[in-house]
This record gives sequence, structure tokens and C-alpha cells, in this order.
Amino acid sequence: MTSQTITQDFEYLSCALSDGVGEMVLDRADKHNAFDEVMIAEMIAALDLFAADDSCQLLVLKANGRNFSAGADLNWMRKQAKMDFEQNLSDANELATLMHKLDKFPKPTLALVQGAAFGGALGLICASDIAIADSRASFCLSEVKLGLIPAVISPYVVRAMGQRASRRYMLTAERFDAETALKLNVIHEINDDLEGASAPIIKALKGNSPQGMAWVKTLLSRLEDGVIDQETLAYTSERIARIRVSDEGQEGLNAFFEKRSPRWNA
Repeated sequence: MTSQTITQDFEYLSCALSDGVGEMVLDRADKHNAFDEVMIAEMIAALDLFAADDSCQLLVLKANGRNFSAGADLNWMRKQAKMDFEQNLSDANELATLMHKLDKFPKPTLALVQGAAFGGALGLICASDIAIADSRASFCLSEVKLGLIPAVISPYVVRAMGQRASRRYMLTAERFDAETALKLNVIHEINDDLEGASAPIIKALKGNSPQGMAWVKTLLSRLEDGVIDQETLAYTSERIARIRVSDEGQEGLNAFFEKRSPRWNA
């Protein structure tokens, strides 16, 4: 098993890569992993590093301390209150970039959630491919209490929860527990042993074709509008034909017929 620490210095993150599994850990437990412009910039940089590293097969997003993330840092919010429109727009664009990069990350992503996950933390969870939470996890879209809206994270939250549930929880700003989050598709599983619960998922992901998983993510992104028309049929037909003749597609098929492991499992 090979292990390495990502060499770039981060103030609020700890990142490592071991045996193909990247870890991006929110490491600001004294502030309940609340994020500000520094942490956002660091997460963007870390995602770029992991995306560019061919030895990284998947990415686990987790946090140190009792809580996953309390959302926006209070001092950061004070700064925002004093910014003009253009400064606020630039600030919001950085958060939007983070959510987009996580959502479009070219490898599988797995979020492990403990304790509180408020505000923007829900964006991180909903932008991840798979999410597991412990039984004491609690969630809240609290922005309207402050006269704000969960704008930047809304595309990912609404996609996960649906319009109907989003209307309720974005308007009421009420907290909801892990059982409710499971019903709303914010998370996929509840388990108090987050590391243990993640192990079979990580094993399954590592056994799959890297190209195949990357193309699945692109395929699903293309199909988000739910429209099935001639363009959709042409696109999906082109995708399966294209991957069948690709190097990994040929390797996977030949390995299956030859009853051997494909090279990505070697």
C-alpha cells in the first residue's frame, strides 16, 4: 500500500492519498469546520490536485471534530456584510466554483458526515456522489433566518431533495435529522461507523473502470433535465459505442471473456 501526503500546505485542510484513495479533510474543528474564503480557496486547490493525479481513483470528503461543518464562518459573514455588490459577487463566484468542481470531479466522491452540516455544508454533501451520515447528524438550510438565501448551493440541494422538499426546508430553515435526510436523498446511508460503512463502497469503486466511472458522471450530468428526445437517444448511443471501442472498454470486455482481472484491478 502506498501512502503520501499532498505536499501543498493548507491552513484549514489536511489531504492525503493512500492506495488510490484521496482524502480531503476539513480541519478546523475549533470553529466547527465553518468555511471562509481561505478554506474555499484551499478546497478548490485540493480538488484540482486530486483531479490531476492519475493515482487518485476516488476522493473521500470528511471532517475532523464533532461536526462536519457549521457552514459559513461568522467573521467571513461580517466581511461580506461590509462588501459592495461587486466584491460580494466575486466572493460568491468562488463558492460557486468550489461546488461546481466537486460536482464535476472526474472521479467518484464520497462524503462522510458527522454532527452538524449546516448551510453551505449541504452543498458539499449534495454535490458529492455518495454520502453517509452518522445517526446524530443534523442538517439545516438556515439562510433565510439571516435575510439571505441558499443561492449558490441551491442547484445541488434541489437536485438531491427535489423542489417540494426544498421549498419546505429552505423557507422554514428548520433543522432535520439523519432519518429525514435519508428520506430526502441528501444522504444514502446512516451508520455510526463511518469508516466501516465506507470500506465496502471504496472497495467497489476501486474495482471499477476509472474511465467508465468518469463517463457515468458525465452521462448523468447530461441527462439531468430528464428530457428523452432524439438528441438524447443519439447521445446515449454514441457514448456506449465510443466506450466499447476505447482502450478501457476493450480491456474490460476482453478480461471478462478471458476470465481474468482487468488491468485496473491488477
